[in-house]
Amino acid sequence: MKINAIYSGKIYEKMMNASDGKRDDLYRYEMMKPFEYKWACINVPIKAARKGGYDVVMASEMMGLFPPERVDHSQKEAVEWLKEESLWSASEAAIKKSLDCFVKAGIELPVQEYFFTLLLANPDNPYTQMSEGYCGDGGIPGYILGSLVPSETTVARMPAALAHECNHNVRFQFQKWRPDITLAEMMVSEGLAENFAAALYGEKAIGPWVTKTDASVLEEVIKPKIVEAFDVTGFDGITPWLYGDEIAEIQHFFPVGMPYCAGYACGYHMIRHYLKKTGVPIAEATLKPAAEIMAECSDFWGH
Repeated sequence: MKINAIYSGKIYEKMMNASDGKRDDLYRYEMMKPFEYKWACINVPIKAARKGGYDVVMASEMMGLFPPERVDHSQKEAVEWLKEESLWSASEAAIKKSLDCFVKAGIELPVQEYFFTLLLANPDNPYTQMSEGYCGDGGIPGYILGSLVPSETTVARMPAALAHECNHNVRFQFQKWRPDITLAEMMVSEGLAENFAAALYGEKAIGPWVTKTDASVLEEVIKPKIVEAFDVTGFDGITPWLYGDEIAEIQHFFPVGMPYCAGYACGYHMIRHYLKKTGVPIAEATLKPAAEIMAECSDFWGH
């Protein structure tokens, strides 16, 4: 198995020292070119056919990443963080540790080569603020991204975030992504990923997408309503349930009365219930169809 790190600190340093108008292309062709297939899977070109068109730069900014054209000398401290060898060695170790969990469980992974990098998150972006300065993206097998506003806290949390994304990466090698994926399937995937991260790094490493929801809100607000939306599909339908009303409204979707990352938190506790009830190891559970897991969790919903 091969893990390829795209060392973003060096590329950001080039961007920082580049003249205006050059930074976008450095981001496109040095940072994102190795991830071209990942972006193609979601119909994002490396460069738009027309100036100002939708491409990897625009898509990245919409996802909460720091705009390449703003990577000037004001970002020197953040860029220095991303040049730290310890950050990269810890990140690569987290990915290797995560993938090895499946290999040690006797699971042969179809994908044998992985690319990953760490990107600057935009501290002014509401997604970044709500996720407390760090996040990840690992839904396309073979490609893993971490993003952070560098600090002692976010750097320390990055291995667990990457473990979460590795779990997605493996699951979608066996349970193929579908455009009509349901809310229930997304909740299972997110619940598996966060329980996997907790299994590797402890419950202290669980992300704000779970910890911001307290038990009373889960039981009294989320569970009674979300159970009626399991079959919802499409980003417009799933987003308010999975991510909450605030993020849904930013994306111009209709609110449904859900707090921040309601579906993530509910998915985490549902999968935790499943694992305790069945005794199925997390690596094995990762490969199971959502319908099979949901069938075992009917008692989680009180029926």
